[in-house]
Amino acid sequence: MALLPILTAPDPRLKKKSLPVETVDAGVRQLMDDMLETMYDAPGIGLAAPQIGVLKRVIVLDIDREDTKTGPLFMANPEIVEASDEDVSYEEGCLSVPDHYSDVVRPAKVTVRYLDRDGKTQELACDGLLATCVQHEIDHLDGILFIDHISALKRNMILRKLLKARKEQERDAAEGRPARAKAKDAEPAI
Repeated sequence: MALLPILTAPDPRLKKKSLPVETVDAGVRQLMDDMLETMYDAPGIGLAAPQIGVLKRVIVLDIDREDTKTGPLFMANPEIVEASDEDVSYEEGCLSVPDHYSDVVRPAKVTVRYLDRDGKTQELACDGLLATCVQHEIDHLDGILFIDHISALKRNMILRKLLKARKEQERDAAEGRPARAKAKDAEPAI
């Protein structure tokens, strides 16, 4: 397994649509394993392949690492086949939009159809945090970030801050300064 670099907004690759996986083979399973290791290291509870620069419809999730019954989940070609009429607001964050959080309104319950690690079609009814996380990660596969669901004013403010942080990192690297350490005790992001 390998740790992979996570792209951050406003990287244009995050805005591209991903292509379906034709078959879940050893290469896709390796991608899933690498994504899971990267997600845990970040730390996060969900990761989509576009976030590591791979435009394939693959996501990994683990909303509760202590609960071995529910996770981790590996999904290729996930699609929402049913969504509740009831909406819920949840404060979302994202590994590709570090250190920024905002309330996003989404359907409270969804049913997702996907291919598992063995290439078998599965359906999973989701509610609560899992429903939010599944929708958030599927959005990534379509080039949508959680900040695309908030006001343009707030989105532009976040993007400006991210650009400023990137420029500071580039300047530090050019001047030979060490990279700033990420907080390992940070709250996991979607």
